[in-house]
Amino acid sequence: MTAIDPAVLAAIHHQCFTTAPRPWTEEEFAALLAFATTVLVALPGGFALGRVAGPEAELMTLAVRPDSRRKGIGRTLLSGFEHAAAARGVSEIYLEVAETNTAARALYAAAGYVSAGFRRDYYGRDGGRSLGALVLRKVLRPAGARPAAGESPTVAGDG
Repeated sequence: MTAIDPAVLAAIHHQCFTTAPRPWTEEEFAALLAFATTVLVALPGGFALGRVAGPEAELMTLAVRPDSRRKGIGRTLLSGFEHAAAARGVSEIYLEVAETNTAARALYAAAGYVSAGFRRDYYGRDGGRSLGALVLRKVLRPAGARPAAGESPTVAGDG
């Protein structure tokens, strides 16, 4: 999508995240979309949003509406984000994921993300204990690079 309403992103985000992380506001999305370094990949059922900083990108959020889950949309959004970031010269992608978010952790593991650290009490919760976040990282294969022996011949971001 070339133009998207920040209110639509906020509404989807609110459906997906109620406490940890807290849902982002329309104003927060509008501010992020104003930067040229922002990468947004959107489908009717969700979106992936992040930012590029030199050779690195940060996937800030990936949200799939509850009624659109288990249909491969998350995998498609993640792959689309990886391709968009790679097109901007990114060679590594980082993200944080709540330690309790098993579905997202499985998605990222299947796509080749590995542990790069842990942030204790990263996600605050109203009236409850804070949650830690796993920091995950994926190295994207440069365009045209050949796979190593025994490695699947996929292009960066196809996972």
